[in-house]
Amino acid sequence: MARFTFKLPDIGEGISEAEIVAWHVKVGDVVAEDQQIADMMTDKATVEMESPVAGTVVEIGGEVGDVIAIGSALVVIETEGEIAEEEAVEARIDAETPDAATVAVVEAAAPEPEPAPAPAPAPKVVEAPVAAPAPAAPARHVLASPAVRDRARTLGIDLADVKVSGDRVRHADLDAYLTYNAGQGFRPAGAARADEAIKVIGMRRRIAENMAASKRNIPHFTYVEEIDVTDLEAMRADLNANRGSRPKLTMLPLMIVAICKALPEFPMINARYDDEAGVVTRHGAVHLGMATQTDAGLMVPVIRDAQAKNVWQLASEITRLAEAARSGKAKSEELSGSTLTITSLGPLGGVATTPVINRPEVAIIGPNRVIERPVIRNGEIAVAKLMNLSISCDHRVVDGWDAASYVQAIRKLLETPVLLFAD
Repeated sequence: MARFTFKLPDIGEGISEAEIVAWHVKVGDVVAEDQQIADMMTDKATVEMESPVAGTVVEIGGEVGDVIAIGSALVVIETEGEIAEEEAVEARIDAETPDAATVAVVEAAAPEPEPAPAPAPAPKVVEAPVAAPAPAAPARHVLASPAVRDRARTLGIDLADVKVSGDRVRHADLDAYLTYNAGQGFRPAGAARADEAIKVIGMRRRIAENMAASKRNIPHFTYVEEIDVTDLEAMRADLNANRGSRPKLTMLPLMIVAICKALPEFPMINARYDDEAGVVTRHGAVHLGMATQTDAGLMVPVIRDAQAKNVWQLASEITRLAEAARSGKAKSEELSGSTLTITSLGPLGGVATTPVINRPEVAIIGPNRVIERPVIRNGEIAVAKLMNLSISCDHRVVDGWDAASYVQAIRKLLETPVLLFAD
């Protein structure tokens, strides 16, 4: 008998450490060669680790949520006969694009990785981070995200028994199942759902860390203005009625045109602040981040050179990027490098928001729900479609006067929508 130490391989892209987001084995398990043993999450992607040898697991290198360095022992396997570490298959990285649900919302610079002391098995990209060991996979014909599958396993729920409200089982569907079922049969009236203790790991942990760093390091201020979008909505309806084969326009592409058109006079808004170096970079091109809710958490796909696209091109790009992020097909470069972000709750709306800045950017814009309300025009009561527009800014870089003036410039464009198409 011999012991083989499987060390975390060099995953590439300047990564020096990775987080354990799932174990698929435990001490005492017998594993086959090339069997999946763990999922590791970096700032770039989640990768699947496979055993280079067959044997029995005798040690594991940490718990779910632990961060370990490249070259550290991940698992120790007892094998039949002698095996030299130099005989292990060299690590290789699968050429597939990393799953969008596992790419960090913000860019993170990492130190150069230390070379792995021993060759390692081939990591390959998986669909999304999983929060806990998975003793048995649910039925494959039921569509659900890895996070939903893992929660269902933890709760002992067969996904095939869950009523689906959309195209796949979501957390809300599990909540509904728990509300009306107690393992088997109908949940008694007044019965409470059991408490859950969920470890914050993977994408949710990175979102939490980024939001905390943003609020801790950036002195936010928020400015909100009311905008009459009655004429804009009428123009949008006319454009959609004559769109032909082009995509249907929502309010968002028109908002983006206004955002980009007003920016040249306010370069301090389209900027990134490196507070460690004390340097503010004002960007000419507008790489607009678009906050998007996915099953894995909030992600920010980026519309490159938004200022150079017309409303129809923006509508297509918004749809493409949102679908790519939600389905896990977005590339890492499509989820980094934004210079300004827009965030909208869509149909949920909201009267006003105070969005958190996507660090290291210095501003984030949040359109809110369009509401029909009575207004006074020329001494008479009329019905108007009104929308509040919020902007949060980094007060170290952007003054209140500049933020208010920028929003007023956007307001002028939206309230006189023909200006959106003027040179």
